[in-house]
Amino acid sequence: MDQVEVLKNIIETRRSIFPKSYSTDEIDENVLEEILNSANFAPNHKRTKPWRLKIFRGEEKNQLGITLANIYQQTVNSQSFLEKKFLDITDKVAKSNAIITISVNFSGLLPEWEEIAATAMAVQNMYLTATAHEIGCYWSTPGMINHLGEFLGLEENQKCIGLFYLGKV
Repeated sequence: MDQVEVLKNIIETRRSIFPKSYSTDEIDENVLEEILNSANFAPNHKRTKPWRLKIFRGEEKNQLGITLANIYQQTVNSQSFLEKKFLDITDKVAKSNAIITISVNFSGLLPEWEEIAATAMAVQNMYLTATAHEIGCYWSTPGMINHLGEFLGLEENQKCIGLFYLGKV
């Protein structure tokens, strides 16, 4: 298969694959590094590289799950609180081998939408690289991400815009 056919196949087979479909097998560290590194090749104006990606595995990942569940519990009104959703948050995290938080660093040099777009392109590169390695992944944007700034140590000009779940399928 030539390069064009390989690329076409990767693009056409890219799908969001959710944690319930992940196996318990570990993703090799070098594969995770390659997935993260692929983000660095996304186009971005003025070379601001606005994406801020933090990988969570092991106990750090579990802490992220607990934090997300607690945020849900604290931010939803008691009439809307669903025990199943609360439990599903930590279950989804537990079933993932790794989670990458996706944040944007707004440089002030460009319109915010351009830096968000560049970050989305970085995530697309991660999606395609994960697909090439047959790693399941998906980008989630639950409301809880709006309350993760302190947990992630984000600065005033930074904002979390998603969680990228990964696992072997």
